[in-house]
Amino acid sequence: MTHINVLDPGASPLDYYGFELRRLRESAGLSQKQLGDILNYTGSLVGQIETARKVPTPEFSERADAALGSDGLLSRLVELVLRSQLPAWFRQVAELQTRATEICSFETHMIHGLLQTDAYARAVLGAMDETNLDDRTAVRLARQRIFEKEKPPVFWAVLGESALYQRIGGPDTMRGQLAHLLTFETNPRINIQILPFAAGAHAGLTGSFDVYRFASDPTIVYTEGYGSAHPTANPDTVNNCTLRYDHLQAAALPLRDSAAMIRRVMEERYGEQQVA
Repeated sequence: MTHINVLDPGASPLDYYGFELRRLRESAGLSQKQLGDILNYTGSLVGQIETARKVPTPEFSERADAALGSDGLLSRLVELVLRSQLPAWFRQVAELQTRATEICSFETHMIHGLLQTDAYARAVLGAMDETNLDDRTAVRLARQRIFEKEKPPVFWAVLGESALYQRIGGPDTMRGQLAHLLTFETNPRINIQILPFAAGAHAGLTGSFDVYRFASDPTIVYTEGYGSAHPTANPDTVNNCTLRYDHLQAAALPLRDSAAMIRRVMEERYGEQQVA
């Protein structure tokens, strides 16, 4: 017997979402199983979301809105739910990503979260902790919805060549991840450059960082530690990192050559003949 009757809609965005989903479903005269059948999910999943034991995805929300005639309510709520599920230390960064007009990222050894596939993100997040892995993966991937906005940010990513070789999740996962990077090849708003080993000593040896630019607010530089975020608008830091990023872009391969390297590594290192 479920304890959904004691669900407090004011306890959290996840509880509020579950409360509203149940209200809408019951107003439509549907059981959890019936709604699940309509949405092509299990009735058990519907029940878990209604009782705030499972995090809904944007796809689930869109289907539920269409089935229940809720005028996009659940799709609006799911944004709050997903943001609330981020680690507390990262929520400010997610907000910066949402508001930024331009994001410049440098990653030394792995693919940036905004470019990760489901399998790659799952492997990264599960490396030391597999608890609630489905939910944590869904929350990470939901951040990529900033690229679906009416005015998405321009995203520049400089990836160290080692990110292409660091085998995260196995050959299939890496092949899928590199293929995903190539899907942005003709997208002028998402630009990926590879910093080759041949570049030698470079401006990013001190580590990964992001630069967030906004329409009217000061530019923010973001660095990350173990379980901590370090955003700053300090002018000296911003100027230093902006200069470093300019040098990293100059040392990195051009966009077309970067795509060629990604394609070559994908085929030679993670091609089907290598997956055994």
